[in-house]
Amino acid sequence: MEVITIESSPKTPSIKFDSKQGKLEIKGRSIPENSVEFYKPLVESLERYASAPTTPTQVDIQLEYFNTASSKCILDVLKRLETIHRQGNQVIINWYYEEDDEDMREAGEDYQAIVNLTFNMQQVELD
Repeated sequence: MEVITIESSPKTPSIKFDSKQGKLEIKGRSIPENSVEFYKPLVESLERYASAPTTPTQVDIQLEYFNTASSKCILDVLKRLETIHRQGNQVIINWYYEEDDEDMREAGEDYQAIVNLTFNMQQVELD
């Protein structure tokens, strides 16, 4: 089992994935120079995790902003999670958005419409 920890930067979110615990957290801003390369370790880890996932798998996504290139990579992550769900495993997606951020709320709703996963839409207070 592996743990992936990527610290956040002004352009990249923090990513914490503990495959033993079945917990994934993506938090912050996602505007990396190369989104595919940034998300590649996580996508590859999820592919390995899919062979023997923990149940439930809990995913917490709290993004302030993401660019178009990141949106496709986030969809790739969600599609890997959808595969785990289709194998009969429980996957919980908690999509967090700030109370005045309609765009981020709608982004979560759009992803939910694309992948066959239930999203718990969680409004958070502004700091």
